[in-house]
This record gives sequence, C-alpha cells and structure tokens, in this order.
Amino acid sequence: MEQRKPLTTAKMRKMKQDGVPITMVTAYDYPSARLAEEAGIDVILVGDSLGNVVLGYDSTLPVTLDDMVYQTRAAVRGASNTFIVADMPFLTYHGSLDTTFRGVARLMQEGGAKAVKLEGGAEIAATVKAITEAGVPVVGHLGLTPQSVHQLGGFRVQGRSSEQAEKLLSDAKALEEAGAFAVVLELVTDELAEWITKQLSIPTIGIGSGIHCDGQVLVYHDLLQYGSDSAARKFVKAYANIGETIRAGIGEYVKEVKARAFPAPEHTFHMDNDVVEYLYGDKEK
Repeated sequence: MEQRKPLTTAKMRKMKQDGVPITMVTAYDYPSARLAEEAGIDVILVGDSLGNVVLGYDSTLPVTLDDMVYQTRAAVRGASNTFIVADMPFLTYHGSLDTTFRGVARLMQEGGAKAVKLEGGAEIAATVKAITEAGVPVVGHLGLTPQSVHQLGGFRVQGRSSEQAEKLLSDAKALEEAGAFAVVLELVTDELAEWITKQLSIPTIGIGSGIHCDGQVLVYHDLLQYGSDSAARKFVKAYANIGETIRAGIGEYVKEVKARAFPAPEHTFHMDNDVVEYLYGDKEK
C-alpha cells in the first residue's frame, strides 16, 4: 500500500475552504489505528471514550493520563502516516498551566500525538491559547462534553434554546481566537452546527450534529458494532457488525474444542519416527 503523508492543520483548513469533508474516527490501539489508516481515514482521535468502550467504565471520568499516553502510543505505532489527536482526560487542564503542560508534553513526547483535544469553551480559552503559543495544535470540543455530563444533566442534545445557541457560538469563537485549529461539535442541533460552521474559519467536526459540519467523527466500536451497543443511538450509523462475526467465530472455536475437532491433523506437528521410538520404545515389542 502506498504511504501517504499525514494531514497538517493547514491542509485541514484548506479542506474546509474547498468544501472537502474531513473524516475522523476514534481508535485506541495498534490494530484499530492500522485498519483505520489503511481504510483512508484523515484523522484519528485517541479519545477518552476508551473509558466506555475499551476499559468498561460507565463514563470517561475515570480515564487517567497514563491510560491516554499508553493508548496513544499504541495507536501511533499502528498509524504513523495519519494525523493523530489525543484527548486530555478529566481535570488534567483545569489547574495550573505547569500541570497542564506536563500532561500535554506526555501525550506529545511519550504518546506521539500530533495534537491534543480539550473539552470546554470560553472558560478554557486562556489555557488553549497558552498551549497553542507553546507550539501544540489544539482541537476544541463543544456541545455535549462527556467530561461534564453530570453538570449537563445527562446526554442531552445541545443548542435547542436561544441561550444555549448564543453560548455555543460564543464559545466556538473564543476557541478559534485562542488558536484552536478545529472544533468538535457533539450532539448539537443541525441548524446551530451549520451556523457555527459558517461563522468559523477553522473546521468543525460533528458527531450527532448534522451534515453541515466540515467533517464527521464516529467511535470505532460504534460504527463497527464491536463490543458496543451504541449503534442503537440515533446519531450513530453501523457500517458493519464485527461483534456478531467475532462471537460466531469464538463460539465455533468453543464447539470444536469441546468435540475434540480442533486441533485437526493439519494443525498438528509430529516428531520423526526415530525420536518417537527413542521416547516411547518400539510398541511392537
């Protein structure tokens, strides 16, 4: 397969200008990232959603910086020719800038990420500005922000009221002014996502936010139905059912082992006859 150069932030801005949609998918390890790259994905997000779909938590809040560094490093090994963004996990960028920079440095230096993603709007704009001024590309995240799910009162669509709409647009502009090169819009109404997209010069990446964003992102496990039931959500489209295939394959393996049908002769190795005789003796004597 012909290798390609990873996208750059400048190329992504040009894609917005030219009306070329940006494709993004989450991936959390070597094989998923490698398959995503081979499939032609533009951007890989090593999201803290790994807490839900990989680590089995009921939210993203327990995900640690160590988790993110470990998974980012694995994904980078699988997709070295793809632009990879890593999430800053819960409460790793709301304290001192020194603490924030240590986390960013670990994701970039140890993890190998090319950019970091932060949830929040105007309230984190100063932090975003400091990170970008240090030379690190930043992706913002607005709308339904999973790290603030309890404060938001659950997984609810954002931007249905005029007050929410004004706040989200203001937050998006604040992130752009702070230097973010893209903004994820999660569970934002279609009309508002379109309006925000038109108001910004940087790309918007939607998830559950309609067709008018500059790009789209889905969770790997959702779009493939791989160990996840999230495909039932309205904003998710399942493009394959890998979970069913895996369950069937493992089930068949269990049956064959129980029936002593596996390993078959073609899966078995044998000694030379003289070695067998040495170990067991001549059975005919």
